[in-house]
Order: sequence, then structure tokens, then C-alpha cells
Amino acid sequence: MPLVLGVASSPRGAVVELRDTDDGRVYGSGRGTIPDDAVSTVEQDPALWWQALVDARHDAGGALGISGIAVAATVPGLVPVDGNGRLLRPARLPGGRAAAPDARALVERLGPTDWCVATGSVPDADAAIAQLAWLRRSEPEAFARVAGVLAPPDWLTYRLGRRAVTDRGAASTTGFWSPREEQWRADLLALVDDQRDWGMCLPKVIAPGEPAGDRDGVLIAAGTGDVMSAAVGLGLAPRDVGISLGSPSAVFALRERPTEDPTGAVRGYAGATQFLPCARTLDVDGTIASFTRLLGIERAHFDRLALRAPVGAHGMMFVPPVRSGRSGALTGIPDDVGPEMIARAVLEGVACGLLDTLDELRAADVPIGGTLSLVGDPNPSRAFAQLLADLAQRPVAVPKGDPVATGACVLAASVVTGRPAPEVAAAWRLGEARVFEPDHRVPGADLRAAVQDTWARVRGEEPDA
Repeated sequence: MPLVLGVASSPRGAVVELRDTDDGRVYGSGRGTIPDDAVSTVEQDPALWWQALVDARHDAGGALGISGIAVAATVPGLVPVDGNGRLLRPARLPGGRAAAPDARALVERLGPTDWCVATGSVPDADAAIAQLAWLRRSEPEAFARVAGVLAPPDWLTYRLGRRAVTDRGAASTTGFWSPREEQWRADLLALVDDQRDWGMCLPKVIAPGEPAGDRDGVLIAAGTGDVMSAAVGLGLAPRDVGISLGSPSAVFALRERPTEDPTGAVRGYAGATQFLPCARTLDVDGTIASFTRLLGIERAHFDRLALRAPVGAHGMMFVPPVRSGRSGALTGIPDDVGPEMIARAVLEGVACGLLDTLDELRAADVPIGGTLSLVGDPNPSRAFAQLLADLAQRPVAVPKGDPVATGACVLAASVVTGRPAPEVAAAWRLGEARVFEPDHRVPGADLRAAVQDTWARVRGEEPDA
């Protein structure tokens, strides 16, 4: 009965799970938080991630006697290190716009179609390749000293095992790894700097199930991205869809072949063993948290208020800031507006934004007819899950626990037992969840159409034909 530890790391902290490799039984869990004044969606000191991991493991009772460990962390991102593995500056995280001009310049060099063929995605401001171009332009002295290019999960794995390794999932978020060819594309990094031997700077991509090293006899799996680990922890099958409410939020699906979307809406990532097209969307948790602060109430009270208000909030609608960088807006505010209608309008607007992102996957020819699962930390509220089911007019599953940490446990167990991760996940019977059935009396399609029309008017756009 070997035990493994799975770590879910984010800019807000870390969650760990301790599980039995045979049946996946949970033997413990823990949490470590990052102080509010150090939480960021732009850049952050990776030492905070490490301390949160240590605190979470301590909260789990020390997690002694484990045989394996795996880390999942926020991607994409950039952690530049020198030749001795020392940090050169704080890590860059997804969500900032500083590298947007660099991303546009890179896209102009090759064109979106060629980028998709090369890496599965059109690089944007979050991609590590754009962040490297930004670093060269903005901090040339630090850029000159770069000897290692790591993603956030790679850095944590390096701290554990002192080896610069990664997996195909984290590699696929960088903008210089090919899902088609399953290899680094250092030639693309020459667009950033053609005088550097980039091959010497990149971590080794190890195969699924291959150990990344050991620490005091504990086998270490390669780190992976948070959405990649969530897909494993949910037990996703092809056609299934996951919606992550973290920062950043994302909508992703498992499929058996690469996705290449030249519009840039969908990123053609790789998963732990298959492929994981992913569309980033608005910061769900951050958006809702802004309104809870505005109203001076707790999140649970906010959700209860939303359930008291009528469907459609009497015509008041929330236009969320979906990837455009523009501010959100409340529109159609009546004279007798109360916190109930504000809460309802916000949750409806956020849910419609997520469903529009789901449509982007469909438009990129990604099959999405399977289970729809909602992932959050803490678990998504009943109010939001029910509202999303009503608007989508399809069941929504909310799994127990933290699927990102669970997925990391699966990856650690795969290394310990030598069994493929999908086989481990099947043996653990993952996928247990509370299912919210849609209320077919709710005119979900009509409400979404009304919200979309309002969005178009507020943003000065024409509604889609």
C-alpha cells in the first residue's frame, strides 16, 4: 500500500492530497496559503509557492512515508534561472499584458497558421516565448544571464529533485514545443534571440510515467500544468469538458489528436497522455470576489442572494471583461435594484461568458458533447453550478475534492507503480461528483441571446448574425 502525494500549486497557495496507489483512497490533505498582499496574477516570487507547498504538507500531518510525489501548477508562465539554477527575477504568470506587443510581433513574423502548425497555438502575451521577448526588450541584463527556461511546475519539480525536467503538457504551453512532433522547437526561439544556444536552456521532456528523479528515496514525477492535472483528476474521456474557475479560468476538453486554431481563441495544448485544447476565459473567481467586496458580504451569502432573484434579474445584465482587457459593466439597472439582482446578474453574465468560451471550442472542431465538469478551489457553489446547468441546458458535475491535486496523485502513482496514468485513474474510479440537472423551465438559450445582444451594444459591436 504505497502512498503518494499530489500537489496543486497556484498564485494563491497550495493544496495537497495523500492517496493510496492501489485504490486512490485519501489518507490526508492539507492547505498552505500565500499572504493576500503577495497574491498576483502578473508576477510572483516562486519562493512563495515553495513555502505554500511546505505549509500544505505540514497541514497534512507531514505526509510521511510517501513513495512518490508530483506537482501541478499554473501554466503558462516563465521562471528564468541562471546556470546554477538560481532565480534571475520573479516568475511571470498568465494574465498580464506587458508582453502583448511582443506576442503580436512574433505572430507577424510567421503568421497564425504557421504558428499553429508549429506549436498548436498562436502565441499571446501569456506564452513563455512572448515573455522571453518581453524580458529581452525590458530587462536586457537579466535576459543575458538566462541559462534555464522553466514553467512554474518545472521550477517546483527542480526544487524537489534538482533536475530540469518537464512533461508534454507544460511544454505545450510555452510556444516553442510541437504537439505534432513531440519535441522542442528551438528554431522558434531564434526569433527572440538567434545568437543563443537555446537547446542548452530547455528542460528535458520526459515520457509519461518516467521518473524525474528522487528525493530521499521518494520518486518524483515530472511537473505538469494545472489544467492538465485537472483533466487527469476528473477522469476525463474524449468529448468531456472541464471548466476551471481559478485564476486564470479556462475551458478545456480531452481529445485524441492535436487541435490547431489559427484564430487564437483555442490553444492546442497537450495533456498528460493525449491532447487538451484549452480556451482561456474571464477570471471567474476574481470577478465574483470583486462584487462580494463591493457588497460587503461573504461568497456564500452572495450565492444565496443570487438564488432569490428571478431568472434574468428583471433585465439587468452584467457584461464581464472577457479577455478584451476592457472593464466589465452592469446595464439595465432598475430604480429598485437590490443586492439580489446584482448577484444574479453577475453570475448569469459570468456563466454566459463561460458558455461562449465553450462555443469557441466547438468552433475549433473540438468534440464537446460529453460530461461538463466544474472545477474550483474551494468547490464551486451550488448556486453557480445550478445556474450554469440551466443556461447550458445540460447537466453539470461538481467533483469532490481538488481534481488538480488528485490528478497529481495519479501521475505520482503512475511513476511509483509503472502503470499508465489512465489505468491508474480507472482503477481509482475517479469522476465521483454531485450532478446538477438543468431546469428545463428556464429559457437558457433566450437568456444567453439577450445577454449576447447586450454585450454587443455595450461594447459597440454588432451582434452575430
